[in-house]
Amino acid sequence: DTDVIIVGGGPSGLIAARDLALKGVRVLIVERNNYLGGGFWLGGFLMNTITIRAPAHKILEELDIKHEEFEKGLHVTPGPLACSKLIAAACESGAGVLNMTSFDDVVLRDENRVGGAVVNWTPVSMLPRQVNCVDPIAFESELVIDATGHDATVVKKLEDRGLIKTPGFGAMWIEKSEDAVVEKTGLAHPGLIVVGMSVSTTFGLPRMGPTFGSMLLSGRKGADVALEQLKKH
Repeated sequence: DTDVIIVGGGPSGLIAARDLALKGVRVLIVERNNYLGGGFWLGGFLMNTITIRAPAHKILEELDIKHEEFEKGLHVTPGPLACSKLIAAACESGAGVLNMTSFDDVVLRDENRVGGAVVNWTPVSMLPRQVNCVDPIAFESELVIDATGHDATVVKKLEDRGLIKTPGFGAMWIEKSEDAVVEKTGLAHPGLIVVGMSVSTTFGLPRMGPTFGSMLLSGRKGADVALEQLKKH
């Protein structure tokens, strides 16, 4: 019984879950892996220093995550530290988590509004076809947030049904993408909010590479958009 389902437990999904749960919203994170955090553990090129561009460093301060200013406007923090504290903050806020759980499809309601998510255990997809007849189940919700990164898994299901058209993400342009991802964060379809790199895929923005400031800011904005939408329903 939940208000918002967040598909993807990376930094965008985690900060959105935390912010919503602290406002009393019932939140469930669905994560296909057995761990949360996504690329927030590693940074780029398997170098586990995380780069955060201002003003997103204020979220690090809010979560009591140690960081330092490497150069003006660019902050760095150890990935394992930042990721573990963000996961703890999301869990302590009251957000629920189902890991090893794969998003399978959307639930659609009147006028094709997204009204939940169909899920199954991740290992089911790894079984031989002749023995993997394990039916998924559906969770209904007021809103779904696609926080699945470049894959934009939820959005792609709508595209498969001809309800939305995605141009895909463009070539890397970090400075432009960071601002654009936050700016474009919001509703992609009635009942569906996109955050993080799923925004790039949905709206054809450049990819941004191993920088995570806009991931946090996008997740926070997505939570704000969700709160506004919940007031309308």
